[in-house]
Amino acid sequence: MRKRIYWLLPDLASARRTMNDLLLARVSERHIHFVADDEADMTGLHAANLLQTSDVVRSAQAGLVIGGGAGIVVGLLAAVFFPIVGDEPQWGMVAVLGFVGGLIGAWSSSMIGVSTPSNRLARFASALKKGEILLMVDVPRQRVDEIEQLLQTLHPEGHFEGVEPNIPAFP
Repeated sequence: MRKRIYWLLPDLASARRTMNDLLLARVSERHIHFVADDEADMTGLHAANLLQTSDVVRSAQAGLVIGGGAGIVVGLLAAVFFPIVGDEPQWGMVAVLGFVGGLIGAWSSSMIGVSTPSNRLARFASALKKGEILLMVDVPRQRVDEIEQLLQTLHPEGHFEGVEPNIPAFP
């Protein structure tokens, strides 16, 4: 499991130097992510992707639960009151409609979540508007203190913004 370190940097030049220093410290580029305002120049930086800057994952999870629950309720009603074959309840409909409802719920919610900015990054909105660049670096637990110390030593122009405790493997 990894932890995500948040660090705000004042400008593009500082962000580039920071990325180079992290690469020299053997932090893989795929674990280094930068977020800036939409108009900002991010040349030479590994920009954060949609999974990291939007609420798509959280929205899909909520849609899966809500859609699956609604599908199960509809499946129960259909199984009991509208059996397909004979007069006995068709319990298989519950599973099928629960599964289909979960898929539809996850898909539709993720479409909304893609366009919604991440709740995790909301606290950085004002800094990003001022032109600062947010660094998100995902490191193994045992390297958190080492990387924090490295950033503090080599980049005093930036400032530490916290550590997120658990980062899933996929984003």
